[in-house]
Amino acid sequence: MNVPYLIAKRYFFSKKKRNIISIISNIAMIGVAVGTAALIIVLSVFNGLEDLIRTIYTSFDPNLKISAAEGKSFETDTEFMNRIRRTPGVALVTEVIEDNALLRYNDRQMVVKVKGVSENFFEQNRIGSSVVEGHYNLYANNNYYALVGRGVQYQLSIRTNNEFTNMQFLYPRNTKFNPLNPEGAFKSLQITPGGVFAIERQYDDAYVFVPIQFAEELMEYGRRRTAIEIKVENGQRIETVKRALQKVLGEGFLVQNSDEQHTSLLRAVKVEKLFVFITFAFILLIASLNIFFSLSMLVIDKKKDIAVLASMGATKEQIRNIFLFEGALVAFIGASYGLSLGMLIANLQQTFGIVSMGMATSVVDSYPVKLVLMDFVLTGAAIVIITMLVSIRPARKAAAMSVRDNL
Repeated sequence: MNVPYLIAKRYFFSKKKRNIISIISNIAMIGVAVGTAALIIVLSVFNGLEDLIRTIYTSFDPNLKISAAEGKSFETDTEFMNRIRRTPGVALVTEVIEDNALLRYNDRQMVVKVKGVSENFFEQNRIGSSVVEGHYNLYANNNYYALVGRGVQYQLSIRTNNEFTNMQFLYPRNTKFNPLNPEGAFKSLQITPGGVFAIERQYDDAYVFVPIQFAEELMEYGRRRTAIEIKVENGQRIETVKRALQKVLGEGFLVQNSDEQHTSLLRAVKVEKLFVFITFAFILLIASLNIFFSLSMLVIDKKKDIAVLASMGATKEQIRNIFLFEGALVAFIGASYGLSLGMLIANLQQTFGIVSMGMATSVVDSYPVKLVLMDFVLTGAAIVIITMLVSIRPARKAAAMSVRDNL
């Protein structure tokens, strides 16, 4: 039987405990509970935002993307494409040419990202479900059509399937500029707008999808490509296929999964989450200072009890453990309430969307949340460390008390 723990438990629940000590202990518990709940809620929001980012990008990005390790584009041929297609786990291979170009429509113009894709692009189950107007077919009736982002449509007042007004793309030629013929420095092609997509503002305000043949002619790329997009077979691990492709292609190419295509953004979210965790850990430390004060006062109040225990043969380690257990009880009860409260609030937010984003253009109406077990583990570990830090000095003071002076 753990005697120090039983004595600490008796002190904690004792009705004879001085009122001021009881008040400080309760304040400490409330502080730990509130800090713990706040930390769990904030970390859950960061988890939800990270998942939301991944969801948004999944509808736009491929399972795997092959690009040049250096430079903007790379040469392809039949043998090169066949090596990729023969790689185990590769279900679909889409060729991509992507670059900036000037888009004119009637008397308006803007710079957009033109993304030329091969015919099987929509077989990757992307973009098609996000079409809000017109159709997503880039090839129909022997004609080329463009799929325009909703933001681009608004900026240029584009009307879909208007055979009388086409979109005009201008792309700089790789030739010496002639001031006598400035328009000769640009290659110009026209295409009919066939549909409009809406995914997320970052894409809606910038992207226009066109057939790869159109992009190839506009940018005079020949067999060069800026990327190859891969759909992985169902049941295959993306990381396994990625390693296989990297081995086939060598160091001259980058093979990236969805997260790696947006490393900087996801890393920023993780770093921000880390700093928030550290900040709230300091808040928990400040809230836990009340544990230090309540233990210090309890040591003074129990001087005679400590002397009696010492005279009965209690070691300094046992006396120290009594007050360490006392601090642990305060922190444990406060943390238990805090973890439960944080979980409850996060679940309510997830179910009912109590707190809204407050923006009409936001992707979701309310703040996304996601509870992760590791957050609870790290929060619990932080509370244990903080409790030990604030409890050690009062516990040592109690162990060092003189028996003769307090009997």
